Amino acid sequence: MKGFYQWYRKHITGAIFAGLILGILTGLFLANKFEVVLTATSALGSIYMNALNMMIFPLVFCSIVMGIASIGSAKTTGKITGAAMLFFLCTTALASFMGLIIPRLIHLGRGVKFEMATSDIQATKMDSILDTVKSLIPSNPVKAFAEGNMLQVLVFSLVIGFTLIAIGEKGEPLLKVIDSLNEVCLKIISTVMYFTPIGVFCTIVPVVEANGTSTIVSLATQLVILYIAFFGFALVVYGAAVKVLGKTSPIRFFRAIMPAALNAFGTCSSSATIPLSKQCVEDELGVSNQVSSITIPLGATVNMDAVSILMSFMIMFFANACNVNISISMMVLVLLANVLLSVGTPGIPGGAIASFAALATMAGLPAGVMGVYISINTLCDMGATCVNVIGDMAGCVVLQEQIDIEA
Repeated sequence: MKGFYQWYRKHITGAIFAGLILGILTGLFLANKFEVVLTATSALGSIYMNALNMMIFPLVFCSIVMGIASIGSAKTTGKITGAAMLFFLCTTALASFMGLIIPRLIHLGRGVKFEMATSDIQATKMDSILDTVKSLIPSNPVKAFAEGNMLQVLVFSLVIGFTLIAIGEKGEPLLKVIDSLNEVCLKIISTVMYFTPIGVFCTIVPVVEANGTSTIVSLATQLVILYIAFFGFALVVYGAAVKVLGKTSPIRFFRAIMPAALNAFGTCSSSATIPLSKQCVEDELGVSNQVSSITIPLGATVNMDAVSILMSFMIMFFANACNVNISISMMVLVLLANVLLSVGTPGIPGGAIASFAALATMAGLPAGVMGVYISINTLCDMGATCVNVIGDMAGCVVLQEQIDIEA
């Protein structure tokens, strides 16, 4: 049994892909002929999605608080940490902006029709940016969690995080509790993710049965465009940063970091790729251990450029497909929340699911879009993790050139 468990962990990506293919085939050829198949998959799909959804708000809260706390404790690293944070936040904001603008310009998802599978996620609409600003501070944080007001949860997380930094040692007991809760959330999410092949199968069957081959074509087109955006961003933004700020040949850079990038693509985990990333930048690109030891782990936590592109891309795609109008004010809100959520996204497989659920709720999308997104999350996550890790290593090269390291 232990041997099977280890084998399954190693090949879970393939199992998820197999679940996706089998779900598509079942939805096309069996679900409309055997009602029991549709009933069973819908029920199991709802159970799987509820298991993920129950940890969304605790995970987002704990991730953001711990991220802020770790940044505050990293002050002893001085200008390296500050420069790394500036680089990562600027590229994340740029990625989020690009993810919002490009789908809007090309009308991605326009003409696509989805009949959504059922879901228990409740969407919260925001009528105007003024109303949102007025209700930023939650008068009752527990109510914000209970009602699923993600923006209030984010603000509450920021308040708690910065307050813990301000009070220093007196906040250590609470910080340890939040850290422990964060580990519990990650463990639950990781455990649920072992059932992802079954969850993907069960969530995609009702969607495909309701929409037919048009769903397959539209999602395949979406993934192709998404991957073009991912690697176009890496080539242009990271390539330019390495060339202009890092004084290094982009060709040399991409050749040197390829082992870590491929590992990230296969494992869908930026955290698991940290040792290989450090080895690539130190041995092949001459980055000092002092820079890589700070920048690579920090990047695995806060540098989520590709996740930011992914979230913005998906929000606009589903908004167009579902005829939900995303106004300029809502675009600004999604952009800001996207940056913050991207920073709080854990560097583990499936970590982006909670972020997408939060943004979908803010944008007022139908609850059923989660079923479609979960079914293709692994395919999206592979490319996103690869680009995130490339960004971590690009930050190392830039900082090595721009920061004066004391001996």
